[in-house]
Amino acid sequence: MRSTLASNTLDPLPIRQRLKGYDAGKLKADFKAGLSVTMLDLPQGMAYAAIAGLPLQFGTMCSAVSGMVGSLFGSSRYTVLGPTNATAFMIFSYFAADPHLDRVGMMPLLVFMVGTLLLFGSFLRVAELAQYISRTVVVAYVTGAALLIIANQSAHILGVSLQVTLNDGSVLQPRTMPGIMIHLVKSIQDMHWQSLATAGGTALLYWLLRRFRPQWPALALALIAASTGVFALTGFGFDVPTYANARFGVWDLMPSFPDFASPHFFSDFSRLFGLSVALAFLATLEGSSMAKTLASVSGQRVDANQDMFSLGMANLSCAYLSGMPSSGSLTRSALNFQSGARSPVAAFLNGAFCLIGALSLGHWVGFIPRASLAVLIICVALSLVSSRNIRICLSATGSDAFVFLLTLAATLMVPLHVAIFTGVGVSVILYLRKASQPSLVEYEFNQEGLLTEAGREGARQNASVSIVHVEGELFFGAADLFRTQIQRTCGDPNLRIIILRLKNARHMDATSVMALEDLVRLLRRDGRELLISGVMKDVYRVLRDSGLADVIGKDNIFPASPSNPNVATRNALKRAQQILGTTEADVKIFFDPAKKKED
Repeated sequence: MRSTLASNTLDPLPIRQRLKGYDAGKLKADFKAGLSVTMLDLPQGMAYAAIAGLPLQFGTMCSAVSGMVGSLFGSSRYTVLGPTNATAFMIFSYFAADPHLDRVGMMPLLVFMVGTLLLFGSFLRVAELAQYISRTVVVAYVTGAALLIIANQSAHILGVSLQVTLNDGSVLQPRTMPGIMIHLVKSIQDMHWQSLATAGGTALLYWLLRRFRPQWPALALALIAASTGVFALTGFGFDVPTYANARFGVWDLMPSFPDFASPHFFSDFSRLFGLSVALAFLATLEGSSMAKTLASVSGQRVDANQDMFSLGMANLSCAYLSGMPSSGSLTRSALNFQSGARSPVAAFLNGAFCLIGALSLGHWVGFIPRASLAVLIICVALSLVSSRNIRICLSATGSDAFVFLLTLAATLMVPLHVAIFTGVGVSVILYLRKASQPSLVEYEFNQEGLLTEAGREGARQNASVSIVHVEGELFFGAADLFRTQIQRTCGDPNLRIIILRLKNARHMDATSVMALEDLVRLLRRDGRELLISGVMKDVYRVLRDSGLADVIGKDNIFPASPSNPNVATRNALKRAQQILGTTEADVKIFFDPAKKKED
């Protein structure tokens, strides 16, 4: 722990380095990029708040605060922080499981917990562990989340409600894909044609803008046009549900602090801890993936732990300024890069513009048709489903296909914070299963002195000696298999000595040491002996520190020779002849005369 903290290289304010040599040209480029991203950020922020089941101002405030605060502490020039569809839907799926929970009242505490976890994680440098998460899990999770978003938003397009009132007066809302789809099919007869027509017109306009004017902010323009059109048609009896009760002003954007003095604080903390860990994990994964993707294109070097620190500061700020959990946005970051951003100032200006927009445009939010925003959310969700990545995951290996299908099924059937850990857990288990199968091959010296794979089983040159080459991991997961395979080799009654060649064995731990010690005692009980050759420094250190070297006998351990990999095995074979008391012909061994003889 102390060495980890001592080696921490977090910069408390990295934007200082970005501002060196900052000129009017860079400011102009950043201003343009920030304004372009704001046109996408404002409607997206409201959309993600709607997905999470929160008031729309939570999304806009998250975009504003995260954009400004995150840009001060991140290492990437282009990453834009704010609400994302994955984090929003994770919040929705969690609170949908218990409709009685006060998600608005618990949000400041949840965001505070996420920010705190991210800050601790950055100091402990855990962001580097994100690279060990299988990409298959991420693809399946994003695909499942996108499908759930599409299913939920389809209710607004059809103009129906997902909530079901039971006979006892309680309200139930389906939260799994089968439950949502069954409810939608049953509600088709109550479909609202005006909502469907509005959604269709909005989707057509959005497609035309993306097709013929890709440089324009299609999402914002489609939303403005749809709102204007629906408002104009209201007088003609065209009635479409809007966010009429969601208008917000300055007072709605006032800070909402976590209530640490609440009598329910500890119960809420316990209830939200699992969700906060999942959100922090997902935010780290999204932020790191986005920063590295843009860095690979721009040639910039990024620091995953610095970006995790940036996420922590952004979320901590959102906790005190009425925001929802923040993450790294794929779409807004990509647009920031494509718009010509030159520094993190572009993200800061985007946040400032979002704040101005939230303060000045809050009254107009009430005119947004729910169907229009829903269909635009679906368009964004569809862009996250990559058929190529899905095809790769399903065809690469059998374990990849299994992990993908299991994670996707979990995403559609259980809360998202459980689904993502399910996928990660299964992928790690399958990896450990592969890694815990060391390869054991019997070797012998041929007539030329080369160490080669033995012929048919039992046809050794010396029936009393077996040279077993061990290749792979020797950690706890491989210990039992390692011992079992060696015991199988010992099944030959003529065998007296086993030489374990550990040159390519790695990561021996306490479990493997105890398994090897049991094997040594078992062999000696039967009058047999175990020799070890080709021991590398790290493995020998484990043997020495654990005391196993004394049990085996230092005369029976032969360290590896860097200049000649076979000399240790040759010496072990001579030691075997000495133990057996034989005087067979000298052991020949290939030697490169260009290297100094180690014999």
